[in-house]
Amino acid sequence: MAGDASTSGPQGDVAHVRRPLSLHQRIRRDIEGNILSGRWPPGHRIPSEQALTDTYGCSRMTVNKVLTELARAGLVLRRRKTGSVVMPQDGQSAILEIYDIGEEVRALNLAYCHRVLSRTVRRPSKSEQALSTLPARGKVLAVSVLHFAGEEPFCLEERIINLAIAPEAEAEAFEALAPGQWLLKHVPWSAAEHRISADAATASAAAALGLFRAAPVLVVERQTWRLEETVTRVRLTYPGSQHALTARFTPVQGRQFPIEPS
Repeated sequence: MAGDASTSGPQGDVAHVRRPLSLHQRIRRDIEGNILSGRWPPGHRIPSEQALTDTYGCSRMTVNKVLTELARAGLVLRRRKTGSVVMPQDGQSAILEIYDIGEEVRALNLAYCHRVLSRTVRRPSKSEQALSTLPARGKVLAVSVLHFAGEEPFCLEERIINLAIAPEAEAEAFEALAPGQWLLKHVPWSAAEHRISADAATASAAAALGLFRAAPVLVVERQTWRLEETVTRVRLTYPGSQHALTARFTPVQGRQFPIEPS
């Protein structure tokens, strides 16, 4: 089930101009992507500063700055004589993983589909800035999606995406993949935070989910970061009588990890 999506910008039909990535940003994106995607596992030895300087044709100072930022974010461990290695993930495990709503529906043996209700490119609001690291003059894509289980509304997704981190999202229709699944496949992240609450449905959520106003709903709010920059913030609203969240987890073991031989 797919519907037409309306797109508008802060200045009508004026196209959003994308600035090319600086060399510093490109190096950081490449190294970060290798780490967060798992291509470089914990203990993997990162190419030396000189090797990276030669690869990107830049100054050693630029490479040093990138590695310093990655070390500050906890992704890289820097050693003066042996070089930099990939750090393991933090010692705490998230109680909830970032899951695919489509898989959640299919696990109930029901057919899944989604419909994009709206999509707008705009500046982040003051409240969004206060809850994230979005710059006041940055651009976000605000998208609203209704997920279905069979013929019944299952979840309302209300999301903003930082276009400085995921510029490709601006042109994405989200017809084949819903925004959450698209982000998981295309944009690496380094940290996430969940907030789960029982609430009363807002007027817009009640209308989308076919509920009476102020009906009980379960709300999952999530923010993900890449290093220190917000990737996305999302509010997922489920009918309270039809949904429950469960999690199974185990104690975290020590943080020791092997270092690949040079």
